[in-house]
Amino acid sequence: MGQLTVVDVTDDPDWDAAVWQQPGANLYASRRWGEYKSCIGWDVRRLAIRAGDGQALAYAQVQRRRRWLGHVVLAQGCPVLTRLGEKRAEAVFRAFLGHLELGRLDLLGVNYQQFQTPAAVLALLGHGFAPVVTARTHTLELDLTAETDQIRSAMEGRWRDVLKTAERNLDLTTTFPTGPAERLAAFETFGRLYDALKRRKGFRNSLDTAAFRDLAANDPNLLFLEMRERDEPVLVRIIHRTANRWTDFYVASNERAKATGAGRLALWHLIERAKREGASVLDLGGIDPAGNPGVTEFKRGASRNVVASNPLWLFSRSRAMRRAATAILATR
Repeated sequence: MGQLTVVDVTDDPDWDAAVWQQPGANLYASRRWGEYKSCIGWDVRRLAIRAGDGQALAYAQVQRRRRWLGHVVLAQGCPVLTRLGEKRAEAVFRAFLGHLELGRLDLLGVNYQQFQTPAAVLALLGHGFAPVVTARTHTLELDLTAETDQIRSAMEGRWRDVLKTAERNLDLTTTFPTGPAERLAAFETFGRLYDALKRRKGFRNSLDTAAFRDLAANDPNLLFLEMRERDEPVLVRIIHRTANRWTDFYVASNERAKATGAGRLALWHLIERAKREGASVLDLGGIDPAGNPGVTEFKRGASRNVVASNPLWLFSRSRAMRRAATAILATR
């Protein structure tokens, strides 16, 4: 099929249409995610990797930022391999690496964010990428192919009891905002709850709500769920949707959500919605039992199906640098 070519298509208006036709399409490879990362200081380029006859083999959104004497280069949720690209994954990654022209002090990270395929793993290993695996690279998943009654009966008894109480509470209402104005208002509520939650819990997070606001509110692949008590917002969930896999992306709530069991009711309504729309897996968004035991306990009440998350794969032209970076990140 000839020599592979890598074409910079950063300004191509049809990028999302091309990416979302692929089985491994996801938010992280979308134009809107790239625009968000540009807003917070990354230089973002979009690349199409093609066979000699012009057929698409993969799509990669590359983020680059200056660090010390080199660069950090990041590919999240990509390269997204096409069906043809799956058969030529090693050649795809060879062309990808060649195009990046990494310096000896540059570090490349590939994180598929749970959209990794066996073909991609073999190609990453074949090109000398090193996986970073830590205690925090785990998540809990719900199998949505089971009947609704089976899913509910598998939950912990105490978790179900709180859910039943919340279901009987007529002061609690659940909505899925759909219109542009409603979605924007829901995100603004999320931002207020999220900032207050960070202050209350004393944690830090890389999410820049101001930069993400308009992009999230207008992204059709993100679903908003809002819980209110007597018309006062107590919780907002943001869910990442793909054809088969839904991910509990971000959640922000206040103390009333905990007191009323609104978090459990919101998750249950999310499960029902995901099943109706044909999703087969719900990813509960990662766990950190040592660092955040309360959230882990909440999620474990809904599912004990723990799985390893896709690792961050590191590559450097310098073997010593790759080993050092892998060792440092593995301790975080």
